[in-house]
Amino acid sequence: MLNYGLDLSVLECGLAVPDLVAEGDELDALVSAHPDWTRPTPAAGWTIAHQIAHLASADANVVIAIRTPEAFGTVLKQAEAAGARYADLDAAEGAAEPRSALLARWRAGRTEVAAALRDVPRDHGFPWYGSQLTAALMTPLRLMETWAHGQDVFDSLGVSRRPTDRLRQVAALGVTGRELSFHAAQLPGPAEPFRIELTGPGGQTWAWGPENAAQWVEGTALDFCLRVTRRRSRAETDLRAVGEDADKWLDIARVFL
Repeated sequence: MLNYGLDLSVLECGLAVPDLVAEGDELDALVSAHPDWTRPTPAAGWTIAHQIAHLASADANVVIAIRTPEAFGTVLKQAEAAGARYADLDAAEGAAEPRSALLARWRAGRTEVAAALRDVPRDHGFPWYGSQLTAALMTPLRLMETWAHGQDVFDSLGVSRRPTDRLRQVAALGVTGRELSFHAAQLPGPAEPFRIELTGPGGQTWAWGPENAAQWVEGTALDFCLRVTRRRSRAETDLRAVGEDADKWLDIARVFL
């Protein structure tokens, strides 16, 4: 099911690749300035090196999926063999590399991903875990994952992070994944659309859904992105909801993959 049957009209595809590059560059500037990658992060058992290794591995798999889709079956077999431990084992393997080698591999992979995503049409389909995706969805997905794992690193180092307009891509994914959040929680999906109004970093309003919707969510884009990527609990945000389903959504919200 291409792109999981989701409405991608809310995603600004023209900005996504430059935003993806900028997101990676920001995290690179942070981690390359800190020599100790053994520091623990909020993800249990994961150090800074684990976070970077995970991003590097995912980037490599994206390039395989786009450039040589016939070889992606090997990636799927490895994931199936490891089961629920796949991400942890893969990250641990990469984290065991020398810091300089891992940093170089991650940098090269980011460059390859950006080039691959630029080279294919937005609607070009390629294999991914459990389905097919297109560049229109994969680009903001890579941005989201870079931002989310980057947040773990920022938190680990106690560094304050300046929100940017790149959050709009992450927020749009969170909005798009509403039904899948309910599906993952084994709950029936809402029968009506929500209105979501978020305040961007510059004070602008980012909105999705009909203005006259009976149920709505509002707050800062940063809080919303932290919530849907599960980097903060609902209680740690100032998000507000009106309506039973909208209120439940903030409890179970997640980016759909």
